[in-house]
This record gives sequence, structure tokens and C-alpha cells, in this order.
Amino acid sequence: MVFLQKIRDDLYKLADPAKAGILQRFFKTGKGEYGYGDKFLGVTIPKQRILAKTYGGLLDFRDLCPLLASEVHEERMLALLILVLQYKRADSLQQKRIYNFYFTNVLGINNWDLVDLSAPYIVGAHLLDKKKDFLHELVRSENLWQRRIAIVATLHFIRNDFFKETLRLAKKLLHDDEDLIHKATGWALREVGKRDFVTLDDFLSKYYQIMPRTMLRYAIERFPQKLRLSYLHGKISR
Repeated sequence: MVFLQKIRDDLYKLADPAKAGILQRFFKTGKGEYGYGDKFLGVTIPKQRILAKTYGGLLDFRDLCPLLASEVHEERMLALLILVLQYKRADSLQQKRIYNFYFTNVLGINNWDLVDLSAPYIVGAHLLDKKKDFLHELVRSENLWQRRIAIVATLHFIRNDFFKETLRLAKKLLHDDEDLIHKATGWALREVGKRDFVTLDDFLSKYYQIMPRTMLRYAIERFPQKLRLSYLHGKISR
């Protein structure tokens, strides 16, 4: 716990109240918004990464638990950055422990940046060569962030040229109510298209008419202009 106090002290020394105010607004922390109640110090991600590299090998799960339970956004982010580093260096047994620890503390992973900077590198990396049924349970969760974890985790699969799970999960998210899910799903689909245009084009031709507009826009962002406009104006013919 000595190192926990030290890393907290170092983190708070980097606090920037002006930047914290900007982040409070950017991450929608007002009443009724998705990040309601989140507290920011105003510490940038690059500075947090330096701390994570400095202390990552010194903190264990007992230290990371209070960080992940913190009301301070940067404390939760720092814990996740450390877990990502530890996962990359770990053997298979410790990787499984980190994966399980991640979901034991999943309620602390409750904003889109926390999800996006951790899910592919822990959840996606862990499940790449394993059964992926849990992602299909997660995508049905009432918790917005857990649904986002499910789809964003598949970015690791995509980077390894495995697209099936992304498309299956995207299909289940076509009627999701949350814009943050539309954006994440469109992002994942776009990444599929960057590696396999035909696979994405085939998927979109089947579902673009019922797909949320934001999801579609994100998915076709890299398409040739003429084809992109055809999708947007509903003039796709096969």
C-alpha cells in the first residue's frame, strides 16, 4: 500500500484545475448525463502512462482495487493502464487472473475512454483464442459500459483478421438506444472495412436501412465518396 499512496501523490501533483473543468464538460458529468458524478483532476493520458510505466510493476490487485473504486476518473484510468501493461507482460495464468479481476471491478469501468483504452487489450486479447460466448451475454447487459466493452473488445480480433464476432455483436446492437453504442459499433465496423472491404460492404448492404444513422456514418467513413453517399441516401442496389 506504500506504492499506492506514492502513485496517488504523484498523480495529484499533476492536477490541472482548468483542464479538469474542460474534461468535466467533455465527458458529460452533469446531472442526467452519461458521466454524471465523475470527478476529474485534469491529468493527461500521456502523463498517466508515464506513471503507469513507473509503478506498474510495483502495484498488485490490493492496490488497484481502491483505484478502480475511486470517484476520481484519473485514478480509475491509471489502474486500467497499469492492468494493460501487466497483462502484456504476464504469463497465461496471470493473464487469466487479470481478466477476472477486470470484470470483478467492472463497475469502475464506467466511461467510454476507460472502456476504449482497456477492453481490446485485456478482454479482446484474452478471448482471441477462446470461446467468446461471454461477449454475447455482455452485449445484452442493461449497463451501457458493459455493452461497449463487448463490441470494443473485438477490435483486438479485427487486428488479427478475425471479423465474425464483431459482425455478430454489431447485428445485436442495431437497435440499441445509446448513441455511445452506435459510435463504438460503427467504429468497429469501420475497422473491419479497413482490412476487408467486401465483408463490411456485404454486412452493410443487408442492414444499413435499419442501422442507426450515427453507426452507419462511422462505418462508412473510409468508403469512396460515391458509395458513401449511396448508403447515406439509401440508393444501394445489388
